[in-house]
Amino acid sequence: MDYRVKLKEENELIRERFDLAVERISQIPSENTVKEPYLDYFHKVATYIIKMKDIFLSIEDGSYGEKSLSDLQAINHDLYEDILEENYETSYANPEYAVKMLGENYGKVLTCLYARLRACLAGAFEYRLFDMTINMELFIEIYNLFEEEDETTYKEVKSALYYTATDYSEEVCYYRTRELLDPELSFITDIIMDSDLTDLRYLYQYGERITENEIKTAEYMNSLSQDKIDAMAFTYTEGYRIGFIYANIDLSKKGIVNVRYEIGFERMVRAAIKQFEKLGLKPTIRRSGANKFNKQYDYDHRFDYGLYFDKAYVEKRLAHLRKGYEAFKKEASLFAGPAVIETFGERPFTPVSKSESNKLSEKQQKLDVEFSRDSRLLMNEYIKGDERSFTIIAYPVPEIGEKFEEIFEETVKVNTLDYHLYQNIQQTLIDTLDQGEYVHILGTGVNKTDLKVQLHEITDPTKQTGFENCLADVNIPVGEVFTSPKLTGTDGVLHVSEVYLREYKYIDLALTLKDGKIVDYTCKNFDNEEENKKFIKENLLYNHDTLPMGEFAIGTNTTAYVMGRKYNIQDKLPILIAEKTGPHFAMGDTCFSMSEEVVTRNPDGKEMIAKDNECSILRKTDITKAYFSCHTDITIPYDELGEIAVYKKDGDKIVIIENGRFVLAGTEELNKPLDEMNI
Repeated sequence: MDYRVKLKEENELIRERFDLAVERISQIPSENTVKEPYLDYFHKVATYIIKMKDIFLSIEDGSYGEKSLSDLQAINHDLYEDILEENYETSYANPEYAVKMLGENYGKVLTCLYARLRACLAGAFEYRLFDMTINMELFIEIYNLFEEEDETTYKEVKSALYYTATDYSEEVCYYRTRELLDPELSFITDIIMDSDLTDLRYLYQYGERITENEIKTAEYMNSLSQDKIDAMAFTYTEGYRIGFIYANIDLSKKGIVNVRYEIGFERMVRAAIKQFEKLGLKPTIRRSGANKFNKQYDYDHRFDYGLYFDKAYVEKRLAHLRKGYEAFKKEASLFAGPAVIETFGERPFTPVSKSESNKLSEKQQKLDVEFSRDSRLLMNEYIKGDERSFTIIAYPVPEIGEKFEEIFEETVKVNTLDYHLYQNIQQTLIDTLDQGEYVHILGTGVNKTDLKVQLHEITDPTKQTGFENCLADVNIPVGEVFTSPKLTGTDGVLHVSEVYLREYKYIDLALTLKDGKIVDYTCKNFDNEEENKKFIKENLLYNHDTLPMGEFAIGTNTTAYVMGRKYNIQDKLPILIAEKTGPHFAMGDTCFSMSEEVVTRNPDGKEMIAKDNECSILRKTDITKAYFSCHTDITIPYDELGEIAVYKKDGDKIVIIENGRFVLAGTEELNKPLDEMNI
């Protein structure tokens, strides 16, 4: 059944409520029943809702698809004008401005309401009335409260937000689960497979903000030959397929792949979908929910749910998530995992912490950690970690600079390096590391790292290994060996002068570890040390009081490192590539989280035995203490690296890297790209 025909039937169930809400909201811009300063807010937000309604109706009658490129560009600009960087300072979507104009209490709840309504734009383009309708009804309810505003109004507004979130939790959870698991929910797939990709009007069918990045990416992709597109797609899909082989998982039993990509890459994704189909996999594709054009907006609203987040909400949410998974139990068993195309090259983002933004209380932070854990454990009941895999690959976007096309070609080369060469060199590294009791990492120059990483004991060197030989499968490009360190005895300081984690910039990030867990942390993003610690706890520790070191790895992709230096884009490289350009350390879960029992072997046939640490092993006695639902890689670049040395039980020391160069016999080949740039 056609996607929109199926949704038309669902829309009819709520259409009368939608029409009534539209009729009421259409009257608000001409009314004066709410006093200032609140009237201006309601007029402007009502006007935006009317624009969303008009989009929906034009999609419903087909007129939107007939518009010219210039008309579509004008509409796109109009829908996002309010939160473009140049206008954001005076937008009610900006908590700082909302609080300034509406007061602290009202400003925080009304900016949250506006952000909720703006998120409904996706529903208008997807021809889906539910989200639009319930949030328009919420807007009307709150507007009515302000018509008779008094000392009880603030409490009543928060109550309205709470009950909208809880009353419709079941429907929201069902749909989000369906987006992940139901290939018939094909809104985005249809755009990719059915559009004329040479006609850039297709970009405006998503409803997302379209910038020069998306336009120029699509134009560049259209300039490539089909053979080139197919080859790029094959690197991506073949990495996915090989990942299942290395993980000893039978891909033939699966039927669904979750494709994730950035707008502009449709030609490559179309080719990939066709290749996945040959593997017996149908795609599910859903929006990321994030924007690239104003990251401060997302940062400002990341904790809006704190206005209604309590234990009752969490319990109801978990129950509804379970119902959602039950409804798609068969599809969940067929789910193979995500295949991700990341992008890099956007202007680096350093967030501004605003006191006006909604925050989680200390009690809510603990509850949030529990919810993240429990929702992940719940998902693992239906989509088992030891029965799924993934792959990730990355490409630059035009914002990276005038040498975009040249950098793109270099990235393609990095993504397709000869893994056989790396396999042998990395095996040499592993053979040395497997002799060690611990590894000592020492920074140089501005880098103050002084860290000892304890290794698992190898009891049978002929059959066992403590490091995985990571080639170009799940993590593209090639270039690392990694382990799950023993926590006990892993001590010291991990420091990086500058690093980007999850698109946030950290300046002089320093983590102090004792027995493998973070005991102190700081950075120099803000003048106030309290703000620095809060920034790290929220965005690196994800509100945990501490995290263990889940991974230690040595990156070997000196070609990628040279690419970053050559084009001065080190700060723009995604962690997927950056982690291959030096040693890295992941805070949180191990790389084998929830799949520890799956037997995996390196190409030399040895079994990888270092899959657990003192936290993850608790899954056998109390699983709620085993996992942290996060894994953040922190890389020390070669130029900040003084030494990596392996220490054996007898005290012998074997140096692997010295002053940013590989010195271990059998690894010298990795220095050639560095030599060519005189690094």
